[in-house]
Amino acid sequence: MPIVLAGFTAFLDLYATQPLLPMLMDVFDASQFDVSLTVTASTMAVAVAAPGAGRLADRIGRKRVIVGSAIALTLATALAAASRNLGDLIFWRMVQGVFTPGVLAVTLAYIHDEWPPGGTGSATAAYVSGTVVGGFVGRATAGAVADALGWRAAFLALAVLNLATAAALAAWLPRERQQSARSGRPAVSAATVHLRNAQLQSTFAIGLCVLFTLVAMFTYATFLLAAPPYNLSTSALGSLFSVYLIGALITPLAGRWLDYYGHRRSLGAAIGVSMLGALLTLWPSVTAIVSGLAVCAAGVFVAQATASSYVGAAAERDRGLALGLYASFYYIGGSLGAALPGLFWVRGGWPATVGLVAIIQVVTVAMAFTFWGDRRSSAPPLAEAGL
Repeated sequence: MPIVLAGFTAFLDLYATQPLLPMLMDVFDASQFDVSLTVTASTMAVAVAAPGAGRLADRIGRKRVIVGSAIALTLATALAAASRNLGDLIFWRMVQGVFTPGVLAVTLAYIHDEWPPGGTGSATAAYVSGTVVGGFVGRATAGAVADALGWRAAFLALAVLNLATAAALAAWLPRERQQSARSGRPAVSAATVHLRNAQLQSTFAIGLCVLFTLVAMFTYATFLLAAPPYNLSTSALGSLFSVYLIGALITPLAGRWLDYYGHRRSLGAAIGVSMLGALLTLWPSVTAIVSGLAVCAAGVFVAQATASSYVGAAAERDRGLALGLYASFYYIGGSLGAALPGLFWVRGGWPATVGLVAIIQVVTVAMAFTFWGDRRSSAPPLAEAGL
């Protein structure tokens, strides 16, 4: 399914340096904060570029932007392998982030334009499943190749995967059948309208909190598991992200629940599951930590499908721009999740990091139940849907 492939492409590179962070500290004689910028640079670039990508897609077409961005990601990833120092690597990671929303945010707009209202939850969930698999493959590939051949080879391997997915999207993604609804307003005016919409405001903030949770947990879990008494290798840290695959299985099923039960209930349940997973990682056992990360990730992926679907439902016009704005806030959350927990890590280690995540999760649910309407689609009851 091309939508799943687009999700795979969007997340293939974005967090690929997470399992490499301990290795990059040694290679460049850098601190934890310094190497975490290889994550932050990408996510901040996504946050800045996403509204522009959404607006461009509103004007010239979804597929053109998606395929063009996938090609640009291939080039940026290959050039990252030629970095002479950490500063160069951070720069090329930023360039990767600039082109990522052309796939990420624009595909979400494509879904809401091309699918009937009763199926957008399921389609969005399928897309998120693709992002889950892409995120896992990117991290696992980077970790395994870096362990065997070095970090430069890891980026070259990712560039090859990028090229393959760009070619597949060009061949298989149907050109959009419908012209998206546009207001005709200038971009700044249209963005102002979205930012004054209370339901969209809260959804943007919820997206920020959702990605904050995921990035904080998995970024600092690599530092936890690389240190004594666990001492996991770079390839083992890369394989840690195999727990994402549980989310790939669960999210499509959750999408059908979303279509029937509505956004608030779905988000509340997803965040509750995610919090339980985060708390489980406090048990000092590799099995408990990995299991907790798996449960936490599954909840986050369902929450992401729910929040991004709500944006498409709440924005009647300039939907590409609205989803671009959502992506901006979402990746600001990712950037904060990579950097801010470091302050808690220094003072209180992993328990303090998990405590910060738990607070963010409580705030997320509170915003949804305060500001979201109880939107439901016209999907059939679950019994009729086969669940």
